[in-house]
Amino acid sequence: MDSHAIPRLDIDADNIRRRLLPHCRLKAGETWRDPDGNHSVSCADAGCTGFIEGLFAGRPAVLAIHDPPYNLVMFERQSVDEYIDWCRTWVSNTHSVLDDDAALYIWLGADQADNFQPLPQFMLMMAGTPFKARSFITVRNQRGYGTQKNWMAVRQELLYYSKGSPPFEVQYTDIPKILRGYYKEVNGTLTENLERGKSPNIRPGNVWMDIQQVFYRMEENVNGCYAQKPLKAIERIITASSKPGDLITDFFAHSGTTLLACERSGRCCVTLDIDPIFAEITIRRLEHYRATGKTGWQAGNPFQKELTPTPSPAAH
Repeated sequence: MDSHAIPRLDIDADNIRRRLLPHCRLKAGETWRDPDGNHSVSCADAGCTGFIEGLFAGRPAVLAIHDPPYNLVMFERQSVDEYIDWCRTWVSNTHSVLDDDAALYIWLGADQADNFQPLPQFMLMMAGTPFKARSFITVRNQRGYGTQKNWMAVRQELLYYSKGSPPFEVQYTDIPKILRGYYKEVNGTLTENLERGKSPNIRPGNVWMDIQQVFYRMEENVNGCYAQKPLKAIERIITASSKPGDLITDFFAHSGTTLLACERSGRCCVTLDIDPIFAEITIRRLEHYRATGKTGWQAGNPFQKELTPTPSPAAH
């Protein structure tokens, strides 16, 4: 396959954003409604309370999956305290649109070169909200930041909170159980974990090592999206914390993974992104999947047609 990769759209070293914006359907404050009636994509700030509440039309979501920006570019624009104040706003907005019994998952980084910010500040902020902390999940990357003077950073943090008492469906990995142990008395008989298990495979704990993230080798790759999350990880969250037909929300659409996972699993999705380009990518990814069955573009990109130069007429 020919490579038609594009660089990170947040850095935009090649000024691609100027060429892509005219091809985006949404401007700030606008919403695209799915013709099939299942989803919506908006171009809006996650901190815009009135706009977000209007998107749900009285139907609460049972699950929120958020991946807010937390990279170096963000901290060149604002201090950590300002960042946490902004997070407090969209967390409050999330609480207001969730059902009485609902789950909240948040991807958040920890810069080990700078006191692990913003993770500890964020966790302390969350302790002052109505949400209850449930789990601190680590998702292992296949590759990390190379260093000869420290342990290589190959992890992503995923925080799990709850509102009320949401249901939880136990999940299983593709990894077979091979270790015996953890003996427990059941009905007067001492049993070990292989006897008690409901599946020949192990359950995912709070360390996920079975999810591939080398996107450039995968069909689901969306070039230009620097913070793409694995479809398998989002689908695991959705299957564990929602049922078919439920409404799920994502305030930071980015590469559109949550929307696509909802489409594939029979859920409805309300998602938004402050950047019209990422909002457009989210819409195009859904349309691409419905037209081709493919989950991404691998070596291509969502704007391949717009970015491919028109051949010059042959000289006579």
